[in-house]
Amino acid sequence: MDIVKYFEKVKDKVDRRLEALLQKGTTYPHNIHEAMRYAVLNGGKRIRPILTLTCCEAVGGGASDALVTACAIELIHAYSLVHDDLPCMDDDDFRRGKPTVHKQYGEAIAVLSGDGLLTYAFELLAGIKPAKSAIRVIRELSTAVGTKGMIGGQVVDIEFSDKKPTLPIMDYINIHKTGKLIAASCHAGAIMGNARIRDARALLAYGEYLGLVFQLVDDIIDHDGYATVFGERDCVRRADELTRLAKKAVARVPKKVNVLIAIADFVRDRRK
Repeated sequence: MDIVKYFEKVKDKVDRRLEALLQKGTTYPHNIHEAMRYAVLNGGKRIRPILTLTCCEAVGGGASDALVTACAIELIHAYSLVHDDLPCMDDDDFRRGKPTVHKQYGEAIAVLSGDGLLTYAFELLAGIKPAKSAIRVIRELSTAVGTKGMIGGQVVDIEFSDKKPTLPIMDYINIHKTGKLIAASCHAGAIMGNARIRDARALLAYGEYLGLVFQLVDDIIDHDGYATVFGERDCVRRADELTRLAKKAVARVPKKVNVLIAIADFVRDRRK
């Protein structure tokens, strides 16, 4: 299948819904709403929401069942990037070729816009129907991005910023800082598709493998992280093996197996 066209089609659906969900910059106070839109509507790949929608359809759900969930996940991802770019963290001036939020709006508004995106994401998730699905998704995502997930990974990353980490520490950082939200995106889609336990576990495992592949490839592209510590050749070998395991995990899900396999290959083979 043409995975690029598939991504473009689903990304357009997500972008249009994000555009509608985010407050306009004309809403008072103007600068915070402008900054939130700037952070989100900036040409991101939307891999996490695409995974959510695809995994929902893979277990027999409809994309519309998971669209708000998918958008909320992208808001969470955007919040993490805004905070990650701050001078007290990675101190980046540009993201996707544009000034980062703190360069465009100042550090205080950057912090608050990240807070606003995270808070709004959970406001959206709280409105999911049925309520039991909302509770499950909120629990899944709050764990994935909390101190046992993304925030915990960021903390350990900071602690080892001036040290050479071991492989277990590298894995801890990347499984938690990057992988947990990717895995939760897949699992949330399964929840919204009312998946059987077996299928939900399969999609969660797929997301866990894919999260590490994503980070390995990022490090290969950036000549950073895993690539500098263990070498690009070993990173490629490990990415290949994890991609194989991701494909194996979803071999028996009811639908969209070919799409999930194509996404895994795309994540492994991408060069930007």
